[in-house]
Amino acid sequence: MSILQRYFAVSIVKAVAFVLLAFLGLQAFMDLSGELASVGKNGYTLQHAMLYTLLMLPSNVYKVMPVAALIGTIYTMAQFASTSEFTIMRASSMSTRMAGWMLFRIGIGLVIVTFIFGEVITPRTGPLAEKVRLTGRGATVSAEFRSGLWTKDVVKSDGMSGAVQGTRFFNVKEVLPDGQLVGVKLYEFDTSFRLRSITQAKTGIFQGNNVWRLHDVTENHFSNAVLAAGAEATRANHFGQESSAIAIQTHPTKDLVSEITPKILSVSASDPERMSANELRVYTRHLQENKQGTERFKIAFWKKLFDPLAIFVLMALALPFAYLHTRSGGVSLKIFIGIMIGVGYLLVNTLFSHLGMLSTWPAVVTAIMPSLIFLMLALGALWWVERH
Repeated sequence: MSILQRYFAVSIVKAVAFVLLAFLGLQAFMDLSGELASVGKNGYTLQHAMLYTLLMLPSNVYKVMPVAALIGTIYTMAQFASTSEFTIMRASSMSTRMAGWMLFRIGIGLVIVTFIFGEVITPRTGPLAEKVRLTGRGATVSAEFRSGLWTKDVVKSDGMSGAVQGTRFFNVKEVLPDGQLVGVKLYEFDTSFRLRSITQAKTGIFQGNNVWRLHDVTENHFSNAVLAAGAEATRANHFGQESSAIAIQTHPTKDLVSEITPKILSVSASDPERMSANELRVYTRHLQENKQGTERFKIAFWKKLFDPLAIFVLMALALPFAYLHTRSGGVSLKIFIGIMIGVGYLLVNTLFSHLGMLSTWPAVVTAIMPSLIFLMLALGALWWVERH
């Protein structure tokens, strides 16, 4: 069994590696083509574009590995069928369960490699790739709105601990590649959602330990007078904004304690599909604490966990191709069918992500449903080839 397992592993790994390299080459060509439009503008050179494309390869490995595993396994199984090797293996007492177990053990290695690329390598190369592109263009981190990047945190009595005293909205016009903030505005509200202060700073630099050092700071403090002539008057003015007293202060520098860190700012401007599971977990918790929508990031988090495991499902779906004889179609036809299955999986996976957000399905169900559907197809295909 160890010799047969080794033969399966070597054959499948070679085929998967070949397909993976082909996909990565195609993706790199598309990424580089997309960057060529910016070459020659603002000091952005071809070397910057090529380095950016190279640094994006690990994230592409994470995305295409399940489909590469499917096509590579189908190719190997089709080759075994065309040379009658699989028939000889079955005649030598190898059952479908034994073949599936061997594919499962090979899949474990592929899943581990995928997790390493997705959770260890990509979180380091992805931000570096963006930094190379932005530095080469002399640009800043882009934001979703014309007014800049927005995020939110909670104001507490002792900085990071103590009683909640209100809410603070963070607005940053630009985030430079080195993490420096330009054009900082802070809007603080009390627990009754009345505006307490507006702070503006020219720049902000993160000092560590949740401390930002703001430069050229201007603070506008509002004193809200609440009438004390009875409960009725108090309720009437509870949400009122009184601006009878406004105090303006300026400071050369001022330290700000906030749960907002450069990591949170970077992920808030990033596509959830390119974030690691750990980044998604931290940012989702931050959104929950600030009563913001988390569904999109929860789905992305669970997809990060379940998508690599789809390798097992797709490899199981490739096993029935070993039972199809040459008269059922040549190797090329089976590879084409494998490509169509891979494309179908990607489409279904994307479809369920959108349906999950629109229908407010549980994030776990949304993430695992495509794999369950294709697992049912794999089991049905294995039952059919066993019966026929």
